Amino acid sequence: MLSRIITQANIDHVEKWFEKAEKIVIVSHVSPDGDAIGSSLGLWHFLQSQDKNATVVVPNSFPAFLQWMPGAEDIIIYNKYKEFADKLIQEADLICCLDFNVLSRIDEMEEVVKNATARKLMVDHHLYPGDFCGITISHPEISSTSELVFRLICCLGNFEDITKEGAECIYTGMMTDTGGFTYNSNNREIYLIIGELLSKGIDKDEIYRRVFNTHSEGRLRLMGYVLYDKMQVFSQFNSALITLTRSEQRRFQYAKGDTEGFVNIPLSIKNVCFSVFLREDTEKNMIKVSLRSVGTFPCNQVAAEFFNGGGHLNASGGEFYGTMEEAVKVFKQALEKYKDLLLAKK
Repeated sequence: MLSRIITQANIDHVEKWFEKAEKIVIVSHVSPDGDAIGSSLGLWHFLQSQDKNATVVVPNSFPAFLQWMPGAEDIIIYNKYKEFADKLIQEADLICCLDFNVLSRIDEMEEVVKNATARKLMVDHHLYPGDFCGITISHPEISSTSELVFRLICCLGNFEDITKEGAECIYTGMMTDTGGFTYNSNNREIYLIIGELLSKGIDKDEIYRRVFNTHSEGRLRLMGYVLYDKMQVFSQFNSALITLTRSEQRRFQYAKGDTEGFVNIPLSIKNVCFSVFLREDTEKNMIKVSLRSVGTFPCNQVAAEFFNGGGHLNASGGEFYGTMEEAVKVFKQALEKYKDLLLAKK
């Protein structure tokens, strides 16, 4: 039996909104990851089962290792089909905002979603949700937005309407946002949910293979280069850093998603409890920052204080506007400030 964490008032309101809605648009954050795509498609499949007219729109493209997911071919990429997507959003009577907490996280879509007359529903698990939705289902204690989508569908009394395809998407989101259930995944109810998803006929081993073991040759060569030449270990701080420039990405024919998971690798080194990956973005003049930790070290605090970001205790992200040298300098400042906490992890 799952805990009913979503309030009955929110469940009742969502049920009425879904019932009345004729045109639904599901949106998620820029550079969508497994949880963004998984939760969006999981909800999309459910709405399809209810004979609802629903469309998923995301700000930009997503990695190839997620494109196998059922329904992925029907996702509208905003920066490729802006005019069509704007029309969908403007004509919608319900917009479901999944896996983001503030409108700035949807990049160029911010204004059209903000100004849309549609009712807006947020389902998210990030801290500090913004006040832009009529219904806000926000639970940072939950491991993924995909898990929240599953819980919401069940609270609506529609577990039987979750299809195998929808279950595959939900499982993918849960799996990727916990690093294959290696962090933020100690809640026993996660495994109750996995059991229910398995009852829908999903093959979790095949899903793992498709997400984690179907990469390009370029990614593997890039990984080798990163580990040998680009990883720095700061043993005096129990920390590690990886940096990657645009020119280095071009050298290995970088494609979106090729560096997914790189930030986790240094955490396999004995005593390393904090890892940061700084990558020059190939589309914007900024540096993408990924932070991971083990135990109770709060990488989300470091992300918020030093890199204009945030996230979860053990998995966070941010952005840095400046040179790589400046970003590395800020990283080192963060190590000095959090030295006591880092050394307490020995």
